[in-house]
Amino acid sequence: MNGIHQIILLAIAVILNAGISKAQEVDFSFQDHSMSIEDRAENLVSQMTLEEKISQLTNSAAALPRFDIPEYDWWNEALHGIARNGKATIFPQGIGMGATFDPELVQRVASAISTEARAKYIISQRMGNRSKYAGLTFWTPNVNIFRDPRWGRGQETYGEDPFLMSKIGISFVKGLQGDDPIYLKSAACAKHFAVHSGPEALRHGFNAAPSKQDLYETYLPAFEALVTEAKVEGVMAAYNAVYGKPACASPFLLQEILRDKWKFDGYITSDCGAVSGVTSSQKFVKTPVEAAAVSLQAGTNLNCGGTYKLLNQAVEQGLVTEDLITERTKQLFKTRFRLGMLDESADNPYRNISPDKIHCDEHVQLAREAAQKSIVLLKNRNNTLPLSKDIKIPYVTGPFANSADMLIGSYYGVSSNLVTILEGITDAVSLGSSLNYRSGALPFQANINPKNWAPHVAAESDVTICVVGLTADYEGEEVDAIASSDVGDKKDLKLPDNQINYIKQLVEYKKGPLVLVVASGSPISLEGIEEDCDAIIQIWYPGEQGGNAVADVLFGDISPSGHLPITFPKNADQLPPYKDYSMKGRTYKYTTKEPMYPFGFGLTYSETEISNLKLSSIKLKKDTELSAQVDIKNSGKYDIDEVVQLYISPKDTTGGLPISSLKAFERISLKKGEQKTVSFTVNPEQLKVVNTEGEKVWRKGDYQVVVGNCSPSTISKKLGAATPQQINIQLK
Repeated sequence: MNGIHQIILLAIAVILNAGISKAQEVDFSFQDHSMSIEDRAENLVSQMTLEEKISQLTNSAAALPRFDIPEYDWWNEALHGIARNGKATIFPQGIGMGATFDPELVQRVASAISTEARAKYIISQRMGNRSKYAGLTFWTPNVNIFRDPRWGRGQETYGEDPFLMSKIGISFVKGLQGDDPIYLKSAACAKHFAVHSGPEALRHGFNAAPSKQDLYETYLPAFEALVTEAKVEGVMAAYNAVYGKPACASPFLLQEILRDKWKFDGYITSDCGAVSGVTSSQKFVKTPVEAAAVSLQAGTNLNCGGTYKLLNQAVEQGLVTEDLITERTKQLFKTRFRLGMLDESADNPYRNISPDKIHCDEHVQLAREAAQKSIVLLKNRNNTLPLSKDIKIPYVTGPFANSADMLIGSYYGVSSNLVTILEGITDAVSLGSSLNYRSGALPFQANINPKNWAPHVAAESDVTICVVGLTADYEGEEVDAIASSDVGDKKDLKLPDNQINYIKQLVEYKKGPLVLVVASGSPISLEGIEEDCDAIIQIWYPGEQGGNAVADVLFGDISPSGHLPITFPKNADQLPPYKDYSMKGRTYKYTTKEPMYPFGFGLTYSETEISNLKLSSIKLKKDTELSAQVDIKNSGKYDIDEVVQLYISPKDTTGGLPISSLKAFERISLKKGEQKTVSFTVNPEQLKVVNTEGEKVWRKGDYQVVVGNCSPSTISKKLGAATPQQINIQLK
């Protein structure tokens, strides 16, 4: 080797060593919590190599040892309690929280969840558990509209109405994220953005192309509310395509709407496997490298999956720039800084939450309260309920009377205190009661042994309480609903045939009244059953305290106060085709068919009188708010909670306008004989309608303001709802 070669090699070595030294020299000022979040993220990410940045863009983010940053998995769930991460309090499923019509309660529930999450996170970090589900970035809530009751995942949502969904969702996000001006208690995530509500079997490949009117009237309002009002930290892009482009690769959804229009400043994650689906399922591009590139370009920061590991190839092929990767990475670290993950600031009020907050008595009692308030009384012939605790011979039966699975729904945690319906009733009735129990029927299949004495026990009983319904094995996400013949969805709305047959047997033999307790995350058709039941309560998936809450209602410790967050059709024949994303004929807002039970319906053990509706004006000029006052009286014999609801209905629905729309509601407590005045304010934006171009406009004309305890419908009075008050108004 000659001298020139030696000099060249030495020079190369010096350059390489200088590069290594430079890479190892870290400016740790990003740990200074007095700096702005933006500056901290800029300082940190600007020092990373391309490979280091790419390693942070998947849900399983790698450790960065030279920055003293441990690995972190973003994937975490907390739909109705911390899920898949050990002991935690299990609250009612999302649809049950919608049935409470109680945003304040829902915020307390979400705050309890995030308190437990913080306590568990501290313990997990200390023991080096940084696995999936052990973090603070919750992919919750699900605010997709429950547009079709056959959708198995509808149970995760708060119902079919955009306004109710928005109000409950805002409260849930605020409870999860806390109220500190600097630090997040945990990070919520609005999913699945957008136009995503089944069928489950097609979710990876379908293209949703709703009208602009349906998009802005129905599918987007809850997402907008969570972004603009609740400041939700994350948004999850759906699997499906919207207007021909996969959601996680849609500049229209992620840039134009989220970032530009709504000014979203959080992170965007794909649904799990969705980026790879851009090529494999959607066939939108030809290769996984291209799939990673178009998703990153559109605005997806985080890939739940591994396709973003190919971004180095995308850079080499000129499909994306390192500058873009830098920007997407910075957004992720802004979230981690907001969570206080990378500093030990004493200013973080959430850094020392005690482990004794996990499944504490306070949270267990809150789970019971939430379950109580979610239960909907659908029928109470001749005041069958409440039952006396001194009843001599009560009979509890049905496939879910002693089921813990029925309590928990989908995306659940685990608890050492799951109280079944049988256990709750056992604790409630007198020690002198001859309580009897037989399951009588299998959950989803006919009894193998034809000899079944269970129906005959009803002939010897003073009351028969039959617990039927579904579980998340029957309706739910495609990969979890192992008893579903339709990949998690329902083909119809009926109970399984064996349950229907068992109810009919009980009707044949029963001596006393038959009380039907229905557990499900979606509407159940009770055609051919309802008329033979003396009382019916809908309990959803009520959480770990479900058994106690049901007993509290059955035996009159509290009056039922839940209201339906979704219409219960008579049968599936009343529904449009499941695959059709047009809202025509769907939900209380657009259907003209008489349901079995209408949206907003729910009885109490008392009687509600609504009177003296007064409005600020019956002629409203553009951009004028509407104020309303109404008197609500409990004229019965029980203390109750009531949900007062205000709807606005246009006289002329041409142009695709909804028949009626919920604009305000309030849950109030009334002692027996008590009267209260409830006030509502409907702002000018709420008085506008969405036209066929998707624009919110002030449409002149005649409207009707209706205040009641149920959505406006001809069947509501027949079912026992209060007579509503209504006044005609004009928008000028």
